[in-house]
Amino acid sequence: MVSEECEMKQNERETSRPPESATASDVEAATELRRVHARVRQELAKVIVGQDEVLDQLLISLFAGGHCIIEGVPGLAKTLMISTLARCLSLSFNRIQFTPDLMPSDITGTEVIQEDRATGRRAFQFLRGPIFANVILADEINRTPPKTQAALLEAMQERHVTAGGQRHDLDPPFFVLATQNPIEQEGTYPLPEAQQDRFLFKVQIGYPSYEDEYAVAERTTGNLDPVIDRLVSGAEILRFQQLVRRVPAAPDVIRYALDLVRMTRPTESVSPAIIKKMVTWGAGPRAVQALLLGGKARAALNGREYISAADVRALAPPVLRHRILTNFSAEAEGYTSDRLIDELLANLDPNRTKLDGDERVRKVLSA
Repeated sequence: MVSEECEMKQNERETSRPPESATASDVEAATELRRVHARVRQELAKVIVGQDEVLDQLLISLFAGGHCIIEGVPGLAKTLMISTLARCLSLSFNRIQFTPDLMPSDITGTEVIQEDRATGRRAFQFLRGPIFANVILADEINRTPPKTQAALLEAMQERHVTAGGQRHDLDPPFFVLATQNPIEQEGTYPLPEAQQDRFLFKVQIGYPSYEDEYAVAERTTGNLDPVIDRLVSGAEILRFQQLVRRVPAAPDVIRYALDLVRMTRPTESVSPAIIKKMVTWGAGPRAVQALLLGGKARAALNGREYISAADVRALAPPVLRHRILTNFSAEAEGYTSDRLIDELLANLDPNRTKLDGDERVRKVLSA
């Protein structure tokens, strides 16, 4: 038994670490990234109490170059968390309050006629909307109709907006953080699946522990007014994002992420019976990319120069929970997407995926 466990650990080490080695400049940049990460966490701790996992996921998403949906009940400091993060970074920040009467042009901007007083000549001029910032807080995004929600699609995916037939590029880095409250259904519009898929993570914020809530009450009812230092520039963030993409991934880690995503689809022959019964639609190829990019960022922030299956497993819930569409059977039996993800992780052991393609997954599930 002991020898079997040792062999499994050795296999994980061999299959998780790719053969490539990092360059000296990459090692130096990785060291700087870890230092910046530690300092950002210290600054955030001046304002935000607890929520370590949430903050880690936000920073992983930032350095992976993705966007986040943050979901939690009112009063859990979602907006404060995002605005404080923006203050830590030397980035421009805009907050867009989504309301039922918000129009797409209120987000992207609009063309207006401007008159030159000297010549009397009139011409159209594009007035930039609040989307033109590095960090965008889309507050209560599910309170606005789908037409306005869709105004974010082009900006999030293409990093530009189009108005009057003209393309207007957004300044990098560009990071959208959207908040929504899960308990308020009156006057809300659920996000279309296509837009949800544009978000790298869906981060869920729960109630704080007793000690953390006590600390929140003590801080917010006193005279404490912490000063937040700006620690990193936009150019540095772009450099760190490129570093994350250079983190190598072993073929077995890529296959593990691919296997996990394919098993969420009820139409796949290798999907477990519980998925076929409880899921209407599973995650698409963008989920594999999110698992690998997020895993690479997590590895770099934790001081490792390669991504492992453990990174993929740790990020499976925020990557997959908004990409798995459950059906009425799941609702009737109390199955959420998070519960289904937990069952998939319990059945898909990275040390036992040694075959090729669908046959490898069948071997795992039948073992």
